[in-house]
Amino acid sequence: MSHRSSDRPSNLPLASRRRFLTLTVSALAAAAAAPALLAQVSGRAEAAPLTVEDIKKRGVVRIGVEAAYRPFTYREGSAIVGYDVDLAKEIFAPLGVKVEMVDTAWAGVIPALYAGNFDVIMTSLTYTKERIAKVGYSIPYTEATQEMLVRASDAGTIKSLDGMSGKVLGVKLGSAGDTMKTKLDEKLKADTGKGFSEIKTYDDHPAAYLALAQGSVDGVINSLATLTQVVKDAPGKYAIVRDIGPRNWAGIGTRKEDEDLITFLNQRITALKESGAIYKLQEKWFGMRMQLSDKIPTFS
Repeated sequence: MSHRSSDRPSNLPLASRRRFLTLTVSALAAAAAAPALLAQVSGRAEAAPLTVEDIKKRGVVRIGVEAAYRPFTYREGSAIVGYDVDLAKEIFAPLGVKVEMVDTAWAGVIPALYAGNFDVIMTSLTYTKERIAKVGYSIPYTEATQEMLVRASDAGTIKSLDGMSGKVLGVKLGSAGDTMKTKLDEKLKADTGKGFSEIKTYDDHPAAYLALAQGSVDGVINSLATLTQVVKDAPGKYAIVRDIGPRNWAGIGTRKEDEDLITFLNQRITALKESGAIYKLQEKWFGMRMQLSDKIPTFS
């Protein structure tokens, strides 16, 4: 996420936060049934794999999402829209099937996949060592790297992490940025001879963004996708500094045994990269083109 669930609720408007809490109650109920869910996950290994031909015959592909994470999947009225919705339609277009988004509680999304509630998982399912052991994955279709937000007026002087030497960093308590802060400070000291003058911690990211706007901090760490929305919502106010954290991405999640489907997903993502269609969607939803690896990352 980046383990993205830790950063998510505070970035939502009030209505979405209420909806997040409702979904969380569902997730807690799912957790209470954990033994049964785990049995489903392990028992699924002996089930027949889902193939592309199965999806074609059915006439619909079901995609598990959390419809409260702009700009990947979120609600506009009764409709679920976003980058993942548009991309899924492009990916499955050759099959001539309907693309159905299944809104679900993120905390129980992997057990729900193995329970057969949907066929694949999207909404920026980032790669982690633990997830790779549980689910099958496509190659990356979006970035999930931690980057830094700065004031637009400072974009000319803070062009990299080195530009934060002697300056104040803001992070959200418990976020990926909070986890990274010590290593970033050490790297800054090694490269420039001077680390951050101070690291300030906030209860949520909006509070950190406000501190940035008011001049209390000089940079704020968060996921690239989330920062693109902050920049989009406040034109001319902020800028994003790249190459701050270790590169990471998100892929489309499947059941481990669905190898035929994984092959299809990889072929389609590759084709959309070659045609440029995936980058056009990124420009539409994020305002920028992302750097996509051709391979799934490995974890020691």
